Amino acid sequence: MPMLALLFMLPLAVKADAIEKIAEYLKKGSSTELSQLFANSVDVSIANESSVYSKTQAQMILDKFFKENKPHGVKLLHRVSSNPSYNFAVYILTTDKGKFRIACTLKEVNKVMEIIELRVETEKT
Repeated sequence: MPMLALLFMLPLAVKADAIEKIAEYLKKGSSTELSQLFANSVDVSIANESSVYSKTQAQMILDKFFKENKPHGVKLLHRVSSNPSYNFAVYILTTDKGKFRIACTLKEVNKVMEIIELRVETEKT
């Protein structure tokens, strides 16, 4: 019986990877938690405005986006994590103002996956 209990506890012991964490932070609309995964400079594109920002600037831009678009849910649409140094994910974020497609590119820096690019586009249905 103790072995069976261990099997149920196993998911608690496995740490969520960066792609899953991003989904969680997007769903919560937490620019603060999301910014912890940002590289020192991040290429951010929201509403056809694109530039490279510092971690702090990128957080402020994302914070404004979340204030204008309250998240209700998120779905991981696509994930590429076959390369241990680079990952890519596409999410569909449902908000009170509609759906958005969010693409994230991550790069491994000092054994930690960091967001180097974040693109937010209106979801075309």
